Amino acid sequence: MRAALCLLCALAATPPCAAEQLPLWELGVGVGAFALPDYRGSDQGRGYVLPVPYAVYRGEFLKADRHGVRGELFDSERVELNLSVAASLPVDSTRNDARAGMPDLRPSLELGPSLEFTLWRSAGGRELLELRLPVRAAFTLESSPRAIGWVATPNLNLDLPGRGALAGWNFGMLAGPVYGSRRQHEYFYGVAPQFATPARPAYEAPGGYAGLQFIAAASRRFRTFWVGAFVRADTLRGAAFEASPLVKRDTYVAAGVGIAWVLGTSAERVEAPE
Repeated sequence: MRAALCLLCALAATPPCAAEQLPLWELGVGVGAFALPDYRGSDQGRGYVLPVPYAVYRGEFLKADRHGVRGELFDSERVELNLSVAASLPVDSTRNDARAGMPDLRPSLELGPSLEFTLWRSAGGRELLELRLPVRAAFTLESSPRAIGWVATPNLNLDLPGRGALAGWNFGMLAGPVYGSRRQHEYFYGVAPQFATPARPAYEAPGGYAGLQFIAAASRRFRTFWVGAFVRADTLRGAAFEASPLVKRDTYVAAGVGIAWVLGTSAERVEAPE
């Protein structure tokens, strides 16, 4: 499970249009409701009601907007090199039958570059098809953080504006495979010998292919608030760690909705796509 992706994918659905003068920053606060599995491959999940910060920053390098949080390291008409960020929520093993008696999964943070190619853009600039190639190093978030490998999620991303009765809404679709290192897969799917049971044999997870992900999202910005929703489908069929006793199902669907109120904007304006 990638919590940051679930929280922000509806924001990322909004396609760009022509540049205009917009506030340098906008701040707000909201709430989101999510139904997520404990981890990819778990047959147990949780419902979450979480605060959702609304933060937009349109600086020259650092940007936090409807395309996520990123640092633009390189930008041309067809190619961008951005900073990619993702995260995962913690898992309490006492609340997950497959992991009973095992250490809890700590929340993690992933950081790395993302090379992004514009494959097609409409004449007006609002319809957009991109090939994104993010690679991120992962670390646990705890008093003594530790590295837990790397993740790569190459994907095709399609952004479309709503038309007719759906004018004002923005829609996005993303699809692609997931790959991870041996250490990444071992953290989530490995079973050390001391935690083996008759129903849960010891298992060492290899690196490599980690399944496919599909996301569809919709969002709309009104004058003083924003609303969004997403549906995510994952399959682990053929994943390198599919034989792990911690993989209890090879497909799942997650979803969420959110609303945020814009509380303040800067007086300074910058030219940026909206």
